[in-house]
Amino acid sequence: MDELGLSERQKNGILFVKENGRITNSEYQNVAHVLKREATRDLAELVEKGVLIKKGLHGKGVYYVLG
Repeated sequence: MDELGLSERQKNGILFVKENGRITNSEYQNVAHVLKREATRDLAELVEKGVLIKKGLHGKGVYYVLG
């Protein structure tokens, strides 16, 4: 994971997914202690790097699983 240059909060989000199978934006906000905008940015970066896969299109139905 270190080679991807992930932040500590992103690493904590990945650990949450490993333990729970998936994560939503609001769950990430709680785990990482960030606001929605930062959570969205972090999750998008994890998808871009191939760590997570986004499921669903938008809104409350969206969640992320390991890539």
